Amino acid sequence: MACAASSSAILSPNPRVFAAKSHAPMAAASVSSLPKPFSQTLTLSSNFNGVRKSFQSPRRAQSSRSSFVVRASAELPLVGNVAPDFEAEAVFDQEFINVKLSDYRGKKYVILFFYPLDFTFVCPTEITAFSDRHGEFEKLNTEILGVSVDSVFSHLAWVQTERKSGGLGDLNYPLVSDVTKSISKAFNVLIPDQGIALRGLFIIDKEGVIQHSTINNLGIGRSVDETLRTLQALQFVQENPDEVCPAGWKPGEKSMKPDPKLSKEYFAAI
Repeated sequence: MACAASSSAILSPNPRVFAAKSHAPMAAASVSSLPKPFSQTLTLSSNFNGVRKSFQSPRRAQSSRSSFVVRASAELPLVGNVAPDFEAEAVFDQEFINVKLSDYRGKKYVILFFYPLDFTFVCPTEITAFSDRHGEFEKLNTEILGVSVDSVFSHLAWVQTERKSGGLGDLNYPLVSDVTKSISKAFNVLIPDQGIALRGLFIIDKEGVIQHSTINNLGIGRSVDETLRTLQALQFVQENPDEVCPAGWKPGEKSMKPDPKLSKEYFAAI
């Protein structure tokens, strides 16, 4: 079982709506075709110290006067577009299950995050932090999915390892296997020459549209607090389409009207 990752190769490292559980491992993860047209130029460094990206400029989206939330064009970036669908095997509750991203559409928000490898260093701190606070996301009608290029057998072994020994213990959400690397590639987080994913995180709304993304390099862990705050801001804006959330906004704080005159009410109060 190829579960452990060499430290020289990398610097860091209760859902209720799923398809029926299966004990027969799937051959590979599959990703549906991306929205067309979809073009990009991606340049990656050969080490972990930085990633350089150059993208073709997307067409400007047309905004609505009644809402500050816009949809992107069918080109890059992924934010504003429907998330690339995938169906893959995952581990949850120490069993193999099948997860299809589009199954959540119309039902739940999704926090989809990628991490480099099982049995590494920064990764378990993130994975367990999201699991420990799963209930807070559940109250916001949101599911969490973790993804790496490891097999479900590696995921299972890691879940069955105690936290004090660098393992995960039982998790409150699935770990998806992306052994074909097709999911990581579709979400533009794959490092081709390393065969692993950067620390990409995507917030997908109930319509399946990506509303937020962050990508960290391998040695930088992510914040559950900031992910939760961003999700809360997204849901507020979608429920209040004539308002926007200023920097650092949290539930209960004053929002802003996206209007030259009405916005002065917010600025006068700060």
